Amino acid sequence: MTTVLLVRHGQSTWNAAGLMQGQTAHVPLSELGHEQARAAAAELAGLAPGAMVASDLHRAVQTAEHCMAATGRRFTTTPALREQGYGVLEGRPSRELWDVVDWTDVHWAAQGGESLAQLHARVAAYLSDLQAAPPADVVALVTHGDTIRAAQAVVAGDGPEGMPHTTPHNGSITRLEL
Repeated sequence: MTTVLLVRHGQSTWNAAGLMQGQTAHVPLSELGHEQARAAAAELAGLAPGAMVASDLHRAVQTAEHCMAATGRRFTTTPALREQGYGVLEGRPSRELWDVVDWTDVHWAAQGGESLAQLHARVAAYLSDLQAAPPADVVALVTHGDTIRAAQAVVAGDGPEGMPHTTPHNGSITRLEL
């Protein structure tokens, strides 16, 4: 059995501004986000991961750097752990999107974006590969809210419609067993 510790990145500047970020690559952590990342890193150090992998998006990489400093564990990056892509909606105020996005249809995707079903399939494939060849007994994955929700559904044996409605807080750690 492999323990997976899903670390959600700290608050980004776009989280703070209420903007839809999705897979926009360059969004950095806010000052609060750096504090949250340092707190998550301190908690992670106590859980002693033997390996660490991060999304390749800047906010996750910055969080992983704090985790590396606290654990002494180097990390690799992968696009498989990216947030759900929102295509043309990225950079827009989130509050404007409630009437644009069909949150009930797991197959809906914005132009140039990714549906919940596609996100779920991407995360399921990554976790299947991780389970087949785990780099350690305890693996930290530094990632994003929707990606964590997808991982929770995959591990529970649920499809994308079974993804939890609650997104883990910035700088939190969610533990799953593969």
